[in-house]
Amino acid sequence: MARALELAAHGLYTTDPNPRVGCVLVRDDRIVGEGWHERAGDAHAEIHALREAGDRAARSTAYITLEPCAHDGRTPPCTVALISAGVRRVVAAMQDPNPLVNGKGLDQLRAAGIEVDCGVMEAEALALNPGFVSRMQRGLPWVRMKLAASLDGKTALENRTSQWITGPDARRDGHAFRARASAVLTGIGTVKDDDPRLDVRLVDTPRQPLRILVDSRLEVDPGARILATPGVLVVTARNHPGEKQSLLLEAGHQVVSLPNAREKVDLPGLMRWLGEREINELHVEAGYRLNGSLLSEQCVDELLIYLAPRLLGPGVGMFDLPGLDRLPSQPGLAFREVVRLGPDLRILASVRSPRNEVPIGAAHPGQAEQATGD
Repeated sequence: MARALELAAHGLYTTDPNPRVGCVLVRDDRIVGEGWHERAGDAHAEIHALREAGDRAARSTAYITLEPCAHDGRTPPCTVALISAGVRRVVAAMQDPNPLVNGKGLDQLRAAGIEVDCGVMEAEALALNPGFVSRMQRGLPWVRMKLAASLDGKTALENRTSQWITGPDARRDGHAFRARASAVLTGIGTVKDDDPRLDVRLVDTPRQPLRILVDSRLEVDPGARILATPGVLVVTARNHPGEKQSLLLEAGHQVVSLPNAREKVDLPGLMRWLGEREINELHVEAGYRLNGSLLSEQCVDELLIYLAPRLLGPGVGMFDLPGLDRLPSQPGLAFREVVRLGPDLRILASVRSPRNEVPIGAAHPGQAEQATGD
């Protein structure tokens, strides 16, 4: 199963909106076939492994990181292929949360006389697909908020200068997390201060995630670098029929109005809207105001924080949050992982909130290796 998870991680940047899945076929204590799901619409991991195994698939054991599909979608059911090939046993890491499957695949295999086990290395399989699980169970993307800060918690100097607080290893790792996301979100404040491109550049990737700009009053300069290539989703709090919106639409961008009662962007509504559009993982790189709003409105599942061994003194903090009268009796975060990247630290922490009820494990297979190029 560990090998199947390694194979599944090959699809880290490509399978969206489908899950990352790997399969290993073993017969007489030897691997006879391997495969992984490469991209939506292509053959699933089981089919690749069966093709490699050929006749050797008969009487084999299939180790699969996700329950085989049991329905006709873009591809035929994998359960039928496994049964037809004569596989005698299937070991699945986790049950598929997709309502179209959700136990039906395992039941079909059992009905065909195939021995079935489920739950082997389940936490690692969950961690490989947090967005897919979240969207299937909650209708929401898995939201990861990335920050780069000094040891005293500053993301920029008082004059808003922020390049570069962390070193090249941490920046490359941040781009690896960008690359695995379905979409990358920022706010108008960050666009004004830093003029980011918000694309993936420091790691190889066959696709670019959707770029999302939260801009309540449509203040973005049409010459901003984020708008240099088409396809940006600009989310506002009101309709803006006018020259700027026309320019954005003509340039190939999309403008959507999602207002709340305060004439700001309805952030929880935006999360639901993105879930409906098959956004699995949402990667946030924003300023302290939008960061604070996303946290306050319980739109964040985990924090990805890169800490540099620097002290910046007065400057811009990580979050704009309301003050507290006392320390909470329960912690709001759970540290899951601390990794050293060059001189910097990467901290991955879960956000404990009513929203975050999906049991995602602590491991992120292949992430550090892909990020550092080892």
